[in-house]
Amino acid sequence: MTDSPASDAAQSSVVLTSEQIAGLLPHRYPFALVDRVIAHEPGVSATGIKNVTVNEPQFQGHFPGRPLMPGVLIVEAMAQVGGLIVTQMPDLPKGLFVFAGIDGVRFRRPVVPGDQLVIHCELLSLKRKRFGKVKAEAKVDGELVCSGELMFSLVD
Repeated sequence: MTDSPASDAAQSSVVLTSEQIAGLLPHRYPFALVDRVIAHEPGVSATGIKNVTVNEPQFQGHFPGRPLMPGVLIVEAMAQVGGLIVTQMPDLPKGLFVFAGIDGVRFRRPVVPGDQLVIHCELLSLKRKRFGKVKAEAKVDGELVCSGELMFSLVD
């Protein structure tokens, strides 16, 4: 996988705003986890930004006094960036792409309020226009915090 753009570049380049992302993905607050997209080639790759703030509801209970972003939400943010690759491909049937599997996901360091996740996904395969697989990485300050392969399936 190629290196994700540096955080400085991420702040200055916007390919898709949060409003545009809302027009492409079905997720809404509090589950819309991609704040902007800084690189996007439909059917190939996408790089998105998730700004982690202490005001997010999960930090009330995960964990009081030591807020950590739950790993499942890091994976969900990666899936939403991956979803932008799959759902924007031409000639795909209409429908909703949902998780079909998660392989080899590893968490390498905690993500805390104030961090900015830079998430890069690349399409690995698309079968029968219904099943997609992406390779995903999330970094904070250039340091890998989570990686793995995510599978999607089109539901009618």
